[in-house]
Amino acid sequence: MEIEIATIGGYEEVGRQMTAVRAGDDVVIFDMGLNLSQVLIHDNVETERMHSLDLIDMGAIPDDRVMSDLEGDVKAIVPTHGHLDHIGAISKLAHRYDAPVVATPFTIELVKQQIEGEQKFGVENDLVKMEAGETMSIGDSGKVDLEFVNVTHSIIDAINPVLHTPEGAVVYGLDKRMDHTPVIGDPIDMERFREIGREGEGVLCYIEDCTNANKKGRTPSEKVAREHLRDVLYSIEDYDGGIVATTFSSHIARVKSLVEFADDIGRQPVLLGRAMEKYSGTAERLDFVDFPSDLGMFGHRKSVDRTFKRIMNEGKENYLPIVTGHQGEPRAMLTRMARGETPYELDDGDKVVFSARVIPEPTNEGQRYQAEKLLGMQGARVYDDIHVSGHLNQEGHYEMLDALQPQHIIPAHQDMSGYSSYVNLCESEGYKMGRDLHVTRNGNLIQLVD
Repeated sequence: MEIEIATIGGYEEVGRQMTAVRAGDDVVIFDMGLNLSQVLIHDNVETERMHSLDLIDMGAIPDDRVMSDLEGDVKAIVPTHGHLDHIGAISKLAHRYDAPVVATPFTIELVKQQIEGEQKFGVENDLVKMEAGETMSIGDSGKVDLEFVNVTHSIIDAINPVLHTPEGAVVYGLDKRMDHTPVIGDPIDMERFREIGREGEGVLCYIEDCTNANKKGRTPSEKVAREHLRDVLYSIEDYDGGIVATTFSSHIARVKSLVEFADDIGRQPVLLGRAMEKYSGTAERLDFVDFPSDLGMFGHRKSVDRTFKRIMNEGKENYLPIVTGHQGEPRAMLTRMARGETPYELDDGDKVVFSARVIPEPTNEGQRYQAEKLLGMQGARVYDDIHVSGHLNQEGHYEMLDALQPQHIIPAHQDMSGYSSYVNLCESEGYKMGRDLHVTRNGNLIQLVD
């Protein structure tokens, strides 16, 4: 059976992920993502109103026109998790393919919300839920199966999909860390990865996220970030002014910790911002997390400002607002607070806790710098970098290669300069560039089996 891989997006940047794998006549697409930084550099862009071709020209979504060079029919579109760099282009591209979107329940719900907000295209693809640990048949040959393997990441319900073919397995390994003690959900299923490496023809190809391949050691568990956050909040428990926290809205485990620790230090938590309301509300509705019954979640600007007025009237010392804006996004809640555009007034000595790192990309770095400067001008004290990454460090990459023993490797989720550390690791394990280690670009086809 012929096996061919189209590296469509996410092979020259972090963002707009999209990969297609052809096994015989059957094609499976993994991810359809957005490169948010390419949107943020334009002022007041509303992607939901834009045509896909304009977004492709902007570099915001994958250029999927290479799919016309890939023989076969698309049988499934499989996003690995709910981050926008993996699902943000589904509402723009999925309608071109007569195939269902297959994902875990939380991811499917986020995809559904993306589609409902789309104003340019009618997206009528079936949405199919599949749990981690389950398998489904792909195509009519009976020889190709899709399996979801549970992984841990900075969003709940994440998986690595595996396409089982007669020539071996293709493991799409993006966006995970080896967390054996997660705050929410099950640990990464390393036992299953080791089994896949030993079964049948083994692993034909491993497509891997190289985000932290230059960092030594292993990525800490989310429990490490939780304890760091606990230590910081307990250390300012006696402060009688305002404390504000921000983190990734999609990081439900981190939001859960913030909510719990707010109560521990005698403050009422409240979630503010559209994304906070969206992700936490969805997670609670699907029973991934059990928040206190009196936890307020407000996304609409008028509701947020009414909540800020209530906090000011009742006393900032009684509340912990958990807000959007961890990257300094111009329209997010924290940035509005820093500019003095909300009823919440920051005073000298007030604490702002960033339970997030700056995403290493110039647009984010510039926005975050500006937000912190504005906060400092209002006298706020910033607590920074209370976070652990959702991606593998070097030892995690080594463990995955040892478990899977892949015949071929395709690095992804980086630009060309970002691949070097991962290439060095692979070469130290006996792989060779151009033979079984394939550093590629967006829009290329790689023939693995003729």
